[in-house]
Amino acid sequence: MIHRHLPFTQSVISALFLLTATAGLAADRVKSVPEQTVDTLEKLSGGPHAGFRANHAKGIVVTGSFTADAAAKTLTKAEHLQGAKVPVTVRFSNATGVPTLPDADPNASPHGIAIRFTAPSGQATDIVSISYDGFPVSTPDDFLALLNAVAASGPDVPSPKPIETFLGSHPAAKAFVTAPKPAPVSYANLPFYGVNAFNFTNAAGKSQYARYRIIPVAGDKRLTDDEAKKAAPDYLIDELKARLAKAPVKFKLIAQLAKDGDAVNDGSIAWGKDHKEVLLGTLTLDTALADSVAVEKKLAFSPLHLVDGIAPSADPVLLARPAAYAFSVGRRAGK
Repeated sequence: MIHRHLPFTQSVISALFLLTATAGLAADRVKSVPEQTVDTLEKLSGGPHAGFRANHAKGIVVTGSFTADAAAKTLTKAEHLQGAKVPVTVRFSNATGVPTLPDADPNASPHGIAIRFTAPSGQATDIVSISYDGFPVSTPDDFLALLNAVAASGPDVPSPKPIETFLGSHPAAKAFVTAPKPAPVSYANLPFYGVNAFNFTNAAGKSQYARYRIIPVAGDKRLTDDEAKKAAPDYLIDELKARLAKAPVKFKLIAQLAKDGDAVNDGSIAWGKDHKEVLLGTLTLDTALADSVAVEKKLAFSPLHLVDGIAPSADPVLLARPAAYAFSVGRRAGK
């Protein structure tokens, strides 16, 4: 069973796992922080659910193309951002590791987007983002502490519960948990945010830190509470399939530029709306895959799957993620 005694608790867990955890150690050794993280995630989602991700288990895979804007060249020499149209594979998803979670359930938010670009050379690179602008904690250790606090805060535990104590000392986590997250009308109506910074370098050798913003051309639109209560369990998946059968779905890919003094290594500190932005290009999605379930079980996205011209920041959460994906994929495959 999912713990529901704290609003959005499970969505916090799921969104964080999308962005954290690292590889586990062998079963006969002391478990690492990442392995404990995955174990707790599975426990809180009533899993493990064989063949599914430990979080963001429910989703849909679509394909299309990306065309870079001319401004992208001023920021980076990355191959897929030089103007040529390149193919993309995109997975939209709900939070939590529950494969059957209704799409309008509050725990399904923040939602996720993972984008794989295939450059003209054949090299691929990924972006992984969520539909909340900010990250609750700044380190993987703090994430595990958050999970442990959730796990220890059952409905019969007296106040102050461990999770209440944790949130009281972690304002970014409290803001994340308590922020309104109304259900979207469509995946096509959700903005997504990259909470980790990357160092972009152009052909002249000039470097600039930035975070991704993925903004729907159709606008940010949400269901009312009454509409959410009446929504079908799979309405987001069904709606996107129907929408794509009529017309493409478009998103603007934007780089939000860091200012001097910004915390480029701490995703828990949002940068604000006053930052300069550079339009990197437009995502045009046109096909919902008929074999989406089979395809998504084989896909493994990583935000550190990078190309020349884009480098990671020193954010410890970001740097922890490649091994996390390897560990998660292995468990999903039953290894």
